[in-house]
Amino acid sequence: QVQLVESGGGLVQPGGSLRLSCTASGSIVSIYDMGWYRQAPGKYRELVAAITSGGSTNYAESVKGRFTISRDNGKKTVSLQMSSLKPEDTAVYYCQGRVRPMGLIGTYEYWGQGTQVTVSS
Repeated sequence: QVQLVESGGGLVQPGGSLRLSCTASGSIVSIYDMGWYRQAPGKYRELVAAITSGGSTNYAESVKGRFTISRDNGKKTVSLQMSSLKPEDTAVYYCQGRVRPMGLIGTYEYWGQGTQVTVSS
């Protein structure tokens, strides 16, 4: 069984920084794209940043220049470094990964349980 577990959320003041991490575990053959999504109250879940297994990245316009996504394929982790945080960044952040599990054909999308990020003074 594949699991994604996030850590690193919390309360931070506007202008501050926070780092989120996500580790994949279980019987995994390969991990392809990984990403971070967020969902604020009353809003749809939206893509924040994504990264391919080769390291190509994609960011939402609202976070470009402030957030950086990275991954360690050997450790099966993906991280999101968030800087210059704004109150509108407040949301539950979810880790996502497209995984080829051992013993199964094809790839499947997995999600973490979410971690709360609150930006407030």
